[in-house]
Amino acid sequence: MKISFVAFALAAACFGAYAQQAGPSVDSLDPPNGRIGVEITATGQNLQKEMVAKVYLTDGKNDIQVEVTQQTATTIKFKIPAKATGRMKLMLLTADKDPKYMELPVGLTIDN
Repeated sequence: MKISFVAFALAAACFGAYAQQAGPSVDSLDPPNGRIGVEITATGQNLQKEMVAKVYLTDGKNDIQVEVTQQTATTIKFKIPAKATGRMKLMLLTADKDPKYMELPVGLTIDN
């Protein structure tokens, strides 16, 4: 009886840890502004390809997919696309079983 309880408790703990895996987040963009074609580095946590499928810039109405040039667990490097203008926020599409768009609070100003 004690062994089955311990096995159940261990399984529940493992499931809980898996279910609470943190999603991707971005703390900063460097540089915070730039012209079309400039490479930007987004720094944060859980940014690897297994967590982030696609990266976009959005102004709340228009979503523009960016060209990712490098992606690790803590950084995503991308180029500012030709259609980007003004002030835009970063948006990620998660790569899990139930993909979600995440509009992040970090923004980028595109210079003319």
